[in-house]
Amino acid sequence: MVQVNQQDTSKAAPAARAAAFSVHILTALGAGVALLALLEAVREHWAAMFGWLGVALVIDAIDGPMARRLDVVRLQPNWSGDVLDLVVDFATYVFVPAYAIAAGGHLLPLAAPLLGVGITVSGALYFADRRMKSADNHFRGFPGLWNVAAFYLFLLRPAPWLAAGMVAVLAVLTFASFKFIHPLRVRRLRYSGNPQ
Repeated sequence: MVQVNQQDTSKAAPAARAAAFSVHILTALGAGVALLALLEAVREHWAAMFGWLGVALVIDAIDGPMARRLDVVRLQPNWSGDVLDLVVDFATYVFVPAYAIAAGGHLLPLAAPLLGVGITVSGALYFADRRMKSADNHFRGFPGLWNVAAFYLFLLRPAPWLAAGMVAVLAVLTFASFKFIHPLRVRRLRYSGNPQ
C-alpha cells in the first residue's frame, strides 16, 4: 500500500479533497449500474442490459484519467481507488456478463451453468492476480472482458456447441502468458500532442 504523508492532505483545499472523493463516487456508481444491468438480464431484456454495461464502460473509461488529473491518491489516501475499481470491474466485466452468457440460451444447456461458474471463478482469480498488468500496462492473458464476449455471443449467435467451446477457450486463456492491449493505458497508444 502507498503511504501518504497526512500533512500533504491537510494542506489541500477542501474543494480539492471533495473533487477527489467525487471520483470515488463516480467509480462506485459503476456498481449501481451493474445492478441495473443485472436486473435487466434477469428479465431477459438483453439490449437494456448491454446498454447499462455500456454506461459502466464509459464510467470505467473516464474515472481513471479523472483520478490521475485530480491527484486522488494523494488527496484521499484512506480510500483505495484501485480496489474500488477492481470490485466494480468484476461486477461489470465478469459477473453480469457471466449471468447473461449462462442464462441467455446460447450455450449447450448442460454446459451453461458450468461455464458460468468457470467465467466467475477464472475472472475472480484474474482480478486477484498481481501480475494481471505488465509494466508497460498491457494485460497478461485474456483480461476478463466477458462483457465483450457476451456482446458478440448475443450478436453472432454461433451454434451452442461452438459458443460453449469459445467460452471455455477464453476462460483458459485468462491464465495464458501473452500480452493483451489495454486501449487506454498502453503508453505507446496514448496521444501526447507531440509528434514522435
